[in-house]
Amino acid sequence: MRLTRIRLRQIRMPLVRPFETSFGRTEERRIVLVEVEDSDGAAGWGEVTCGERPFYNEEWVGAAWLVLRDFAAPRVLGAEVRSAAEVGALTSAVRGHRMALGGLEAACWELEARKAGHPLWWHIGGERTVIPCGVSIGIQDSVEDLLELVETELDAGYQRIKIKIKPGKDVDVVRSVRARFPSVALMADANSAYSLGDLGRLKALDEFGLTMLEQPLGHDELIDHATVQAAMRTPICLDECIRTAHHAEQAIRLGACRIINIKLGRVGGFAEAIRVHDVCRAEGVPVWCGGMLEAGIGRAHNIALSTLRNFSLPGDVSASKRYWSQDILERPVEVSRRGTIAVPDRPGLGFDLDLDRIEALCERRVELT
Repeated sequence: MRLTRIRLRQIRMPLVRPFETSFGRTEERRIVLVEVEDSDGAAGWGEVTCGERPFYNEEWVGAAWLVLRDFAAPRVLGAEVRSAAEVGALTSAVRGHRMALGGLEAACWELEARKAGHPLWWHIGGERTVIPCGVSIGIQDSVEDLLELVETELDAGYQRIKIKIKPGKDVDVVRSVRARFPSVALMADANSAYSLGDLGRLKALDEFGLTMLEQPLGHDELIDHATVQAAMRTPICLDECIRTAHHAEQAIRLGACRIINIKLGRVGGFAEAIRVHDVCRAEGVPVWCGGMLEAGIGRAHNIALSTLRNFSLPGDVSASKRYWSQDILERPVEVSRRGTIAVPDRPGLGFDLDLDRIEALCERRVELT
């Protein structure tokens, strides 16, 4: 594979409804799309999943654009690689910025799969042709609003409900949801909003039979997560902490978690995501695919990732219509009434892009050769 052209596009998409977490409210997304082209003129697409502000991690859209344009693309253009799995080595001099690099790497995997005539999910070693889906619900203005949304999502068929929490909107909120929906698979996501000093409050969540508590402590904290996990019956799931397979190995060895969320962008693309998956599988630690309010390209990549064998828990790969009045795919991602997505069997992503829609949403673009 030899890339001869890389196109960056930044699009702007308003969400159907605001999405709030412990670090703020998002009403629209600015997303960098990466299109790569090889010497044969074949193309592949990726999506950079970082937020508009450096709050989830240190990355944000403005930085991702510069990292791709000025540092990553020049290292990849014109280079010969035997497979997409080697693309990450070309950009290894760039420290951090895994979401930016992951968007580029994912585009190369899609290009390679498309040229081989394979569905991307099959090309990466996936096995599932149907994936189970959960849904993530942001912090709401009132408990009543939250309960109404949970009921709507359960009526739509989703197999697991995740609710965002933060100090002041945690134990009582979870108690209300559990009281209304006693048998639903329910989890809470703190997005690093707590410290070890909040252990007593976190332990209070044990009474609600949660499937997991996601990332209660700092984004780079492993040791204190081990303390929390040892004190709680509820499985701790790590998200922000796990950026590499080595981090996963460390977390498992320390007893810092019993579940790991794999986000394609956070770990820098498919090659590292597969390595994290394999580490967890070998240790008997289940994984699932987290979401970052992706548009259709990122959502399609998440579907492919979720077909790997150890993705045994419902992920955040939900329907396009939950987020967008109109996605950037010709046919949006849909979830069945059973809370599943049928994995496409066409080459590459398996979805046709709505190129007119992408161009209409585009705020800036650059072509690199």
